[in-house]
Amino acid sequence: MAPTLAADLVDRLTSSGQTVAVAESLTGGLVAAAFTDVPGASLVLRGGVVSYATDLKAQVLGVDEALLARAGSVDAEVAEQMAGGARSLMGATYGLSTTGVAGPDPVDGKPVGLVYVAVVGPAASRVRALGLAGDRSAIRAQSVQAVLALLAEQLDVAEELAAQAREEPPPVRG
Repeated sequence: MAPTLAADLVDRLTSSGQTVAVAESLTGGLVAAAFTDVPGASLVLRGGVVSYATDLKAQVLGVDEALLARAGSVDAEVAEQMAGGARSLMGATYGLSTTGVAGPDPVDGKPVGLVYVAVVGPAASRVRALGLAGDRSAIRAQSVQAVLALLAEQLDVAEELAAQAREEPPPVRG
């Protein structure tokens, strides 16, 4: 059986001595659970915040209150600030976040399936907007996989840059 994406990330983060922290809204702890399902995750997962309520995004994670008032909680910049807040709060190498509308109804004029995932690391931030389909459970599960995939991409870029700095070929990923 092939290792899960979360298992691969735990291996890669462990090998490089890096850590991760999560800030979750619509996924309600599923991203942290994906990591903690993997033996050895305690070496890389610093912790997580489930900030389901909009005010907690500001109070706990430091998301700009004016941004939340203007854009609402389902927004690319909110996702980035959530990830950055988790990273800072927990002293992690990478911060991950998820925010969006899992359904069954739209929220603040935002359609069901609109999700933003973000990764903030030492050198760069990445945010991805998703238009997901399915029921509430499917949208949440797809959101978890999307933020894990975004972290994997961020790690790939970091490895490529480190290899270029050493003038070595980057590792081949299968």
